[in-house]
Amino acid sequence: MDEGAQPRRGRVAGKVAVITGGTGGIGQAIALRLGAEGAQVVLTDLADGAEAVARLAAAGVAATCLTHDVREEAAWHRVIAEVCRRFGRLDVLVNNAGIALPPPESFEQTSLADWRRIMSVNLDGVFLGTREAVAAMKNSGGGAIINIGSVAAYVGTPGGAAYGSSKGGVRALTKQAAVACARKGYAIRINAIHPCYIRTPMSEAGAVARWGRDNALQGMKDLHPFKCLGEPDDVAWAVLFLASDEARLINGADLVVDGALLST
Repeated sequence: MDEGAQPRRGRVAGKVAVITGGTGGIGQAIALRLGAEGAQVVLTDLADGAEAVARLAAAGVAATCLTHDVREEAAWHRVIAEVCRRFGRLDVLVNNAGIALPPPESFEQTSLADWRRIMSVNLDGVFLGTREAVAAMKNSGGGAIINIGSVAAYVGTPGGAAYGSSKGGVRALTKQAAVACARKGYAIRINAIHPCYIRTPMSEAGAVARWGRDNALQGMKDLHPFKCLGEPDDVAWAVLFLASDEARLINGADLVVDGALLST
């Protein structure tokens, strides 16, 4: 992070927000935005969160971090129970944790092991998180669940069969869960954000594999009509909106943050 927290305007004041994959670039940007607007921020990640929490503290945002493997059902039970024990409620869940692997040379070389590894984090983790958050939120006034997808949910990408399919699953799951909860009368909104290439270590690694190290950044820029590269904050501002009461009628929606990439 290269900027401090913005002045607190309270768009999510008093809300308790859990962000999976919270120690990474997008997770940190989301935590900064939600914390700056008054939320109690809880990061979860496989990685040690001490440095991430310290960075947020230096930017004026208090946060805690819980060790968490999103693939594990028991881990989700533990994390949600701990959040509710510490803070009394859960208002916002951002299913941000995700992985990508080096792309195979061709579709038929996609291994079942890689397929399952990607699905276990990118789709199973989102399903488990959404389910557990709904169970926690439905009797405590409701809340907002925001799933981080990708433009790969809409279009084919070189070597992206497993990754794109996982994000397509996130897109469909979001709609299924949103409708199911609405029909039950739960005050829970469930939406998805689908970014283009966002400048993070994971996306840069994928770009290097696709275009080579010397051309990676330009290759990502050239995909977008804006000829610019997305930054973690571009996703974070969208999360802040969907987490706030300003988005009270937005449910089961896809918010595409792509610089018009899908419109070309």
